[in-house]
Amino acid sequence: MITATLETFPLARAFTISRGSKTEARVVTVTLTRHGITGRGESVPYARYGESPETVLAQIATLPEGITRAALQEALPPGAARNAVDCALWDWEAKASGQRIWQGAGLAAPRPRITAYTLSLDTPEAMRAQARENAHRPLLKIKLGTEGDMPRLEAVRAGAPAATIIIDANEGWTPEIYTTLAPHLLRLGVALVEQPLPAGADDMLAEIPHPIPICADESAHDRASLPALKGRYDMVNLKLDKTGGLTEALLMADAARAMGFGLMVGCMVGTSLAMAPAILPAQGAAFTDLDGPLLLARDRDHPLRYDAEGVHPPEAALWG
Repeated sequence: MITATLETFPLARAFTISRGSKTEARVVTVTLTRHGITGRGESVPYARYGESPETVLAQIATLPEGITRAALQEALPPGAARNAVDCALWDWEAKASGQRIWQGAGLAAPRPRITAYTLSLDTPEAMRAQARENAHRPLLKIKLGTEGDMPRLEAVRAGAPAATIIIDANEGWTPEIYTTLAPHLLRLGVALVEQPLPAGADDMLAEIPHPIPICADESAHDRASLPALKGRYDMVNLKLDKTGGLTEALLMADAARAMGFGLMVGCMVGTSLAMAPAILPAQGAAFTDLDGPLLLARDRDHPLRYDAEGVHPPEAALWG
């Protein structure tokens, strides 16, 4: 039996990017039960990709009860609906076999990964305070993409002078803005710029210098999207809600590396259940950004553990 439900988890504080703000995470949870064994998966429908909780629930409702992971890849397109079911099937397979998920997949046992911690878009003063509060974290991600980005970046660097900084512009810049800011990004020690230009309007990235690696996010979905990114991007941000689950994510990670792309593994704002599968493709990635649970006021039972080593692999009671 496949059951899909909509759940809401409040955020610890309002979270803002260039496209708007949110105070809660609305997630779709899939529970798949066969032969008395239950697997679970979670996804976050994302309006930027034409998804809503209602459309995702409707897609899942079309699936036959006995669907396999292989059949699922053809039954649904990449996206949040397929992700939740795919990860629930992986979890079910692990529990049915009595093995941890990486053992059944023939993968090395995962290790903790240092994860970025995202600072919400705000005034420079508020972002300096956020940075100071989180200055002990080795990797900070800053949401930018609006007017006044330089004062915000300067404020974050002042608040967290030792942290590595990566930037997510969320499609909010133009080529002119990027080329103007690039020397200052270098001066302030920025290690990565994520999706500076809108997806579908990023041709200029092949023409302008990349003094700092540029990572595709909204332009990168599954393996089929990779060829068009060559020459424009140095890295791709792999998110399971875009790939449509762990099955495609593992294949996409291998394909991206074979094509010469660096790898970042990211997330939407979800619970530990959504982050847990992404820890597998994050092994060996240049950057890991799986901080969703750190932004919540309340998480799942048996949540992922975060400490100085980073985000740890899940307990079997959570997933896998």
